[in-house]
Amino acid sequence: MDANKYLNDISEIKNMMNRSSRFISLSGLSGILAGIYALVGAYLAYQTIYFDQAEMGSYKTLVISEQAVIKLLIIAGSVLILSVVTGIFLTVRKAQKQGEKIWDKSTQRLVINFLIPLITGGILILHLIEKEQFSLIAPLTLLFYGLAIINASTYTISNVRYLGVTLLVLAFISLWFIGYGLLFWAIGFGFCHIFYGAMMYFKYEKHS
Repeated sequence: MDANKYLNDISEIKNMMNRSSRFISLSGLSGILAGIYALVGAYLAYQTIYFDQAEMGSYKTLVISEQAVIKLLIIAGSVLILSVVTGIFLTVRKAQKQGEKIWDKSTQRLVINFLIPLITGGILILHLIEKEQFSLIAPLTLLFYGLAIINASTYTISNVRYLGVTLLVLAFISLWFIGYGLLFWAIGFGFCHIFYGAMMYFKYEKHS
């Protein structure tokens, strides 16, 4: 009995230490929904790009109208806003259900380490857009987003790291398929989010 109590105490201490150093309230369901939003956005973007009536060409020489570019930005912004709002809402709900704090040291470390690669990549991509060098935008978005996830995974559920590594692999593969960026975005931001979000949900949330 004493040995069992000792082991239980050690396990409880370990759980307390883990909770204090990691933000473990990330919602797998939010990842699934973010992936669905991304797939819907990719479909709308495909319709906008390939059915725009400005100038049609091959996938490497396609030119679209200014109105279509504005529509693409609206689609991308809508997907981003929906994903962020959904993620925050479901994560807050999960944290409240588990009696966890939303904003503490672990959350701050998570956000900071996530934003450093993301902002760095964003600045570089904006520079490429300004210079009208579009060919590397798709690989770089996947690359820096993957790096951001890997960098932040130290401060949250470790399984998240596998999503980051998968996105890095997709980014490097897409370098050999320039012009198919929308397809790799759909795979990376859509299917990968759904797959890993489902893994997290069934492992950590379904029976909690």
